[in-house]
Amino acid sequence: MLAEAIGGWLTNSLALIADAGHMLTDVAALTLTLSAIWFGSRAATSRKTYGYYRLEILAAFINGIALVLLSIWIVVEAIERWNTPQEVAGLQMSLIAVGGLVVNIIAAFLLHADHKHDLNMRGAFLHVLGDLLGSVMAIIAGVLILALGWLWADSVGSALISLIIVASAWRLILESVNVLLEGTPSHIDLRAVESTMTETPGVAGIHDLHVWTISSGRDALSAHISHDDSVSHSDLLAIVRTKLHDRFGIDHLTIQMETLSHEAEALYVCETGTQCFEPSRASH
Repeated sequence: MLAEAIGGWLTNSLALIADAGHMLTDVAALTLTLSAIWFGSRAATSRKTYGYYRLEILAAFINGIALVLLSIWIVVEAIERWNTPQEVAGLQMSLIAVGGLVVNIIAAFLLHADHKHDLNMRGAFLHVLGDLLGSVMAIIAGVLILALGWLWADSVGSALISLIIVASAWRLILESVNVLLEGTPSHIDLRAVESTMTETPGVAGIHDLHVWTISSGRDALSAHISHDDSVSHSDLLAIVRTKLHDRFGIDHLTIQMETLSHEAEALYVCETGTQCFEPSRASH
């Protein structure tokens, strides 16, 4: 970051300065990522019954917003450079960008293993990937300036870096917001989950079905299952749990088992009584 910032100032390259600015957000993003992982490993408490898993999602959301804001700034600067081209030292710009490329390739390799399974790690990986692409753009711009004298290549390269960053950041923001709003995970089809449960022998009906993400890789489900009196609660629950684990990978389950006779009694109380409640024996 420091090398590209100083090099961008000395060579008058916006592409290098933009990449250095992106690296500055990387410093903050990686610090935020490490802090979230540390807090997320803390045990649950009586006031935080899920622990601090959601801090990872908040970190991913903040990283995405930071990337978008940085990209907007770069585009504004690139437009100004386009309107008023400035001299850029192409050779020095390219050499510094090559150094940045090497460092970013190493960082991307180290973060690649977990980025598909953890939104927080994905945010860190996207920051580094954006830097890597930025270094490539800076190298290309430097070569074009050096070989052909195309000063506008610096502005175009900066704008392209920003577009690549925004595309990745926007997806990260959408995914993190979906988790914070407890939306259904994108890789899970709620209708398929319901069908899997209702097709289980003995299940008469499903209601109040919810599937959400606690944190990256930690999906949860809650539902009410109605079944015949002839079916054992524990046996049916074991079958349903196994199906949900094998097909959807969901392990965190909260399922309320209800027999048809008890469900009917609870419905009668709710419709005819002065208060709407479910008798305690209607669920286990």
